[in-house]
This record gives sequence, C-alpha cells and structure tokens, in this order.
Amino acid sequence: MRLIHYSYPASYRHPGAAVGRSPWTGLESEIDRLFASAWSDVALGLGGGRIALDIYDDTNNAYVRAELPGLARADIQVEVVDGYLNLSATRKAKEDNHEVARELNRSIALPAEVAADKVAAAYENGVLTVTLQKKEEAKPRRIAVQVG
Repeated sequence: MRLIHYSYPASYRHPGAAVGRSPWTGLESEIDRLFASAWSDVALGLGGGRIALDIYDDTNNAYVRAELPGLARADIQVEVVDGYLNLSATRKAKEDNHEVARELNRSIALPAEVAADKVAAAYENGVLTVTLQKKEEAKPRRIAVQVG
C-alpha cells in the first residue's frame, strides 16, 4: 500500500524542493490510483471471488444473508464442516462464444452458541438466507424475581 505524501504549499519552499514545482503535482495520479484499487474488485465481479455477506441475529437465530443475483439454486452450495459455514457458488457467463465459470466462495466460523445440526438455507429472488438456530442454553431466559 502506498501512502499519499504531503506536498508543501507553493508559498513555502522546502530547502530540497525543486524550483517551480506545484504542490498539486501528482495528486491526479494518486486519486486515479486510489479509485483503480477500490474499484478493481467490483470490476471483477462480486468482490474478486468472495461472496459479500450480511450477518445478524435475534434471540432465537443467527442469519447469514448473501446477494447472489442471476444464479440458479443448483449453482449454490451450503455446507457446515468442523464449525465453519462454507458458501460457494458458480457463476456461468458467455464470453467470446464459450462459457466461462467463475467460482465464488466464503467461509465463516460459527459461534459456539449456534447448533450446527440445525442449519436451514433458502434462496429466493437472488438472495440466499442461511438460518442458524441458537442452542437452547444460549437463548436469553426471563427469570422471575420473588419479593419477600
């Protein structure tokens, strides 16, 4: 990673500065480089092979949501292996009269409070939602307080 270096204002002359050099020299190329690196993953499609995820929970379940538009259900795999949730998908596209397959994947560690044997997945309108049920002992319980 390259940092943008500070240039002194035109009114200040650093002893080693080149005569007549503008403080804005190189700014345009640095901005171009910044945008090129930020958008390179987007240009490759879906983060350069990684599936973007939203993870959230409520009192009973944890949810993993991934937007995978244009994929068929048969192209998406969801697995729970050794405490990890593995998502993978194959995006097929036609380029120059031949079919190209691009692999997308993501793996996340499951928290201890999730029951790995009670995982459900649904794919609807291009959105994959994986529901991870929490173990009973991890769910909050209301305890009655006795006065007396």
